[in-house]
Amino acid sequence: MKFINWVGAILAFSLALVSLHALASDASAAKEKVVIQVSDADPGKWNLALNNAKNVQQMLGADNVDLEIVVYGPGISMLKADSAVGNRVDEAKKSNITIVACENTMKAMKLTSADMLPNTSFVPAGIVEIIKKERAGYVYIRP
Repeated sequence: MKFINWVGAILAFSLALVSLHALASDASAAKEKVVIQVSDADPGKWNLALNNAKNVQQMLGADNVDLEIVVYGPGISMLKADSAVGNRVDEAKKSNITIVACENTMKAMKLTSADMLPNTSFVPAGIVEIIKKERAGYVYIRP
């Protein structure tokens, strides 16, 4: 069953990339906007999300896309200072990928900004951030 879920996620992302690439090849196309949800504490899912973000930037050009990863729920543990994917998260931030942590989740888990990776940004509520991004025209991806 997990295999089917992974295959479905990969196919959905591939279709989204093809659509984004087609739009990017149009000279009059506006800057693309992508929001990626990460709510799992699984390093594999985190690496998949970070790979997706990097691939979007490579396909469309980093200057042609606004990319944000919204983190909430159990996924917030991957933004803690001792994160298994901390180096990759730092690389993504340096590549102009915005990564935001949900303050509601942090409060529930008794975490403060001092517990998180350096240069982490925060939003009051991860779900609301995704809603706002979708209303602003962002393509929603959940690996």
